[in-house]
Order: sequence, then C-alpha cells, then structure tokens
Amino acid sequence: MASLTVRNLSKSFGNVEVLKGIDLEAETGEFVVLVGPSGCGKSTLLAMIAGLETITSGEIAIGGRVVNHVAPKDRDIAMVFQSYALYPTMTVRQNITFGMESRGVPRPVQDEAVARVSALLKIDQLLHRKPAQLSGGQRQRVAMGRALVRDPLLFLFDEPLSNLDAKLRVEMRTEIKKLYKTLGKTTIYVTHDQVEAMTLATRIAVMHQGRLQQFDEPGTVYGRPANMFVAGFMGSPAMNFLPAEVVSGEGQPMIAVAVGSGRALLPLPADTRLQPGARVVLGVRPEHLSRHDGQRAGRGTIGRIDLPVEVVEPTGAETIVVLRAGEREVIARFEPDAAPKEGEVVPLAIDMGRACLFDPDTERLI
Repeated sequence: MASLTVRNLSKSFGNVEVLKGIDLEAETGEFVVLVGPSGCGKSTLLAMIAGLETITSGEIAIGGRVVNHVAPKDRDIAMVFQSYALYPTMTVRQNITFGMESRGVPRPVQDEAVARVSALLKIDQLLHRKPAQLSGGQRQRVAMGRALVRDPLLFLFDEPLSNLDAKLRVEMRTEIKKLYKTLGKTTIYVTHDQVEAMTLATRIAVMHQGRLQQFDEPGTVYGRPANMFVAGFMGSPAMNFLPAEVVSGEGQPMIAVAVGSGRALLPLPADTRLQPGARVVLGVRPEHLSRHDGQRAGRGTIGRIDLPVEVVEPTGAETIVVLRAGEREVIARFEPDAAPKEGEVVPLAIDMGRACLFDPDTERLI
C-alpha cells in the first residue's frame, strides 16, 4: 500500500487554468473521494495522478516517489473508468487477463488471480461471456476485476457508477465499500454525486472552479462546511441560506431574520462571537427544522420562525416541504405523519446549535 501526495498542482489548457494550486494528501489505506460539479477539475486531477495528463506545475508523489515524469504503466496504479473500457471481442476472462498477458505473467499465476478476483466480485459464472452479454452492473464488476488482478499501490475510480440506474448505483456502491474494507488499498474516487462521497469516503475533497474548497472527514464537511459552496453542494436537499443580522435582544446578541413584513429573533450559537450590527448568512439544513412545540420553548439553542407552506412533496420515507421566508424559499424535512398542508403557516423550530453562520462577503464559515 502507499500514500498519495499532491503539492501545489496546476493544470492549464492554453490560457485556461483548470486546476489552481491543489494540495492534497491521502494517507496509506485511505478512501479519498474527489467531489464537485461538472467542470470543477476533479477528473483532470485524477488523470494527472494516473499519468494520462501532463502537469503544468506542481508535484505528485505515490508512496513517496515523485511520478511527474513516470509513464502510467510504471506508476503501479489501477484505474476503473466510467465507460468500463472493455474489449468487446474478448470474453470476461480475456478482458481480465489482458494486462497480465501483455506483461508475460505465467498462465498458472493468471488463473489463480482470475479465480480470486472473480470469486470476490461474484462474476465467476460470467468468465466465458462477452461484454455485450452482460448488464451494466456486471460490466462494471469486470472492469473492477481487471484492476484488482494487478494488486496495485493505488486504485483510481473515475465516476464508475454514473452509467448505472439508481437502484444499481446503490447496490454497486455497497459492493465497492465492501471491496475497500476487504482490500484496504489506498483509493482515489471521483464522483459528482455527494451521496456517493458521503457513504464511501474516509475523507472528502470538495472541488469548485479548479480549487480545493475543503478536505476533511464526511461528518465535518457536512456539519461544518468551510464555505457556502460546500454547504450548498453537500446535502440533498441543500442547506437553506437566509440573510440575517446580529442584534441586541433579550439581554444578549441574537440573529434577526426577515420574515414577510416583520422579523424573527433567533438565539446566537454559543460559540459565536459577533457584535450587534454584524451581517451574516444563516445556514440551516432541512433536517434541522421541525414543528415547534411547547416542550422546545425553554431550550436555549432552539429558535422559532413562523412560515407559510407553498409546496408539499411526499417521497415515501419522508416529506419535503417548501416554505416561504420573504423572497426566499426554505426547505424542511418532515415525517410523513407530521407533514403540514399547503397554505398552512407552520411554527418552525430551528436547531441553532447545528446552524452555520457565513460571512456574506467572503462566503466563508464564521
């Protein structure tokens, strides 16, 4: 196993800079997920780690060895592509063993590797089929098998589940996590799906416009996002953002949020040191909103805001409710039996202990 170190990495295509000074380190045995919207540079970064793209400036080291000018075949990595990249005229067995054949690996060693990997991925009954006879999930397993027989220092996954339907994505995501726990190999995984990132990663690297926005454990990225982009990108539905101001109220600083023609006063989070008059953006996740009741009234971190319901969206396990706060929408999650009706004005309890405050100018977490 090996670590991965990326130092001050930049990449330009002509005058267009697509990666801007990326610093990233994956420790031995980590599962690091690169996540972000399309065009943020995550696949370009993966291709540079693999050696499929040249480096404009900076340094990449695998297992302590700088590989800037090392050919892909000599980096001791294995890559699983979004498009599977299987040879259509070859059987599953031939696809898996093609790399070993090219390197002159003895046939008994090939047979042992195929038997081990096919049993691990549950594709041993498919070895004589060709890719056209396989489902999307089976093709992805074969692509993973071709990578696994190499026993590399580093596994690279480039959006491997994006071509699968929703149900199969969930199943394959579980299989990848099981595989990682079995092998414990250092893995770099690219996706635009924040659910994949949250469920698979030991640490998440959130990217936007060629820059690394935050690199931390999933719980920290979700609960204490570094800025408003991370807060809005991670989570579905996304975090609610409400312009607010710190004011004096009830003998202590409070957060004032505009509601229709008036305003709601909410307790200031205990660990925040802001003076009255400071402008902030209040960030609240949908699951931290609930119907207010008398039992919550005495709790110091619970605020109340009354908002009208515009849209109710039942999804089965939960109900998504869209409410109106002045010119902005607020999205909340409710248990189906507790969901309000359209047109109802709901007294919402806001868990301010879990709320985030952002600087409206820099958009960074305060």
